[in-house]
Amino acid sequence: MSTQPSDLMVVLDESACWALLRTAAVGRLAIVVNHRPEIFPINFVVDHATVVFRTAEGTKLDWSAGRDVAFEVDGHEPESGEAWSVVVKGLAREIKQMYEALDALELPLFPWHASSKPHIVRIEPEDVTGRRFRVADAPPRHPAHEG
Repeated sequence: MSTQPSDLMVVLDESACWALLRTAAVGRLAIVVNHRPEIFPINFVVDHATVVFRTAEGTKLDWSAGRDVAFEVDGHEPESGEAWSVVVKGLAREIKQMYEALDALELPLFPWHASSKPHIVRIEPEDVTGRRFRVADAPPRHPAHEG
């Protein structure tokens, strides 16, 4: 970890990023659909320094598999007053080889949504970055003024 001069933010090394990712269950997948950004919440697991998720036929599969994507997870630790954010950028690919699919089916990855999610996608990272920072004291909230 390297500390910024202001000591308000710490840049995390890749090992720390993966450790934090392993503590989370839900992240956000960012893809480009018809030249427009789209973001989808997904549950996931970390498998050998990759991110794995399940999906059904549709937008996430059509516009992520075989393409560059971004994946982001945030966390907040109220007891320490700190928050963190990790971003993984890389190539997403659908797992189709039988041996790899069988291994992926052994992962503790269960869709939260009741519909079938038969497709397994792996994000192979090219860039993993993260930050940890102290949460600023929130200013007092005032009710909206009617005008």
